Amino acid sequence: MQAPVRSALKSIVGNEHYREADGDLVPYSRDATPLFSARPDAVVLPADTREVSAVLDLATRHGIPVVPRGAGSNLCAATVALHGGVILSLSRLNRILEIEPAELLARVQPGVTSAALADAAAERDLLWAPDPGSRTVATIGGTIATNAGGLRGLKYGVTRDHVLGLEAVLPTGEVIRTGGRLHKDVAGYDLTRLITGSEGTLAVITEATLALRPAPRTSGTGVAYFSDLAAAGRAVTAIIADGLLPATLEFLDRTCIRAVEAFAGLGLRTDAGALLLFGDDGEPDTVTRALTRMSDACATHGALEVTRTAHIAEAEALLAARRCALPALSRLGALTILEDATVPRPRIAEMVERIDTIAERHDVTIATFGHAGDGNLHPTCVVGSPTDTETVARAEHAFKDIFAAAIEFGGTITGEHGVGAAKLPYLSTQLGPDQVALLRRVKDAFDPAGILNPGKLGS
Repeated sequence: MQAPVRSALKSIVGNEHYREADGDLVPYSRDATPLFSARPDAVVLPADTREVSAVLDLATRHGIPVVPRGAGSNLCAATVALHGGVILSLSRLNRILEIEPAELLARVQPGVTSAALADAAAERDLLWAPDPGSRTVATIGGTIATNAGGLRGLKYGVTRDHVLGLEAVLPTGEVIRTGGRLHKDVAGYDLTRLITGSEGTLAVITEATLALRPAPRTSGTGVAYFSDLAAAGRAVTAIIADGLLPATLEFLDRTCIRAVEAFAGLGLRTDAGALLLFGDDGEPDTVTRALTRMSDACATHGALEVTRTAHIAEAEALLAARRCALPALSRLGALTILEDATVPRPRIAEMVERIDTIAERHDVTIATFGHAGDGNLHPTCVVGSPTDTETVARAEHAFKDIFAAAIEFGGTITGEHGVGAAKLPYLSTQLGPDQVALLRRVKDAFDPAGILNPGKLGS
């Protein structure tokens, strides 16, 4: 960037909110995605929508790439500045503007974390349902941009199902408002949903109006152990076929169980081939009946053991076991590559078996955990050292085969992590050339200069 542009950026956000020294740029050179890093030319931290608009207008006029960023906790390299330019950090836009129980909604700025919103809603007996694994650091803006899922996705849906409206700044600087406070609004194209999941390639979110729910009166959790994942898969099919819609239905394979137990010491059975975590929330009698039926389904389909928690603390410990799967696995090697793919629910066991076969063929260690209720799997490859380029290459070939298998089974290359840069090479395989060309025309309509998050989805 030329000196006049740097001066203009400083004048927009203030010298104290402009970064270009090498040391200041290091934290912004990567996100939570391994194997991807790139140095931006500068980082700006705007204070409000007006400053975001001014930065984008300047960038479009000078053809400078801009990458919007929240906490950088995404797992698809969506916030890495592959082409340099400016990282637009929204961390200062971090206020909860309103929580309105009578309308069951909240208005928040994009830098608010998912956990902070959930806690604020809970104080008013309300529920912010999206529950990504990184909720303590993941921001609402990033959650919307990647259409994040989470542990409650089967019952409550993913992020897009809770976004009523957005304030967003187009790459050319115009500020638009899509949707609003209404739960019903079909005026025009649904730009709210289009921007949701667009991974920062179409517009920069500066405010969100979100749907909340009444908080459930109670919840319950149980765990079932199986000799293998195929048996657990049959139990999942039986639970759904019985007309149940669990709030929680998660699984860990053998490698994950052992890693989590070594990490957290929760008393998990390490001789089991699979663990199924199930739970529900709502009225006490309804939850009790649901847990009984889920327990019975697991027992009928070969569970080695089924237990239900007696206390909230025990339930939280079990949920923590699922949430700590990634940090637990990361202790097995210096480099942990976590991906996601989704298949139709009845094919989960078949997909996991295929993953195991692929791992064996490429001589890499892959553990799998995920959301059994919606078919979203998280195959995770553990590599001893990031400098072991031979093993890293084998892992990349393994994931290529895993994504191909997901498509073969009628699934998708990503259920919740997003495409970003990490999965862009596989997108056309799933969508086909005509649909990819349409994505690019949509991108061009929003971003004619191509400055917003180039090299990612739609580029």
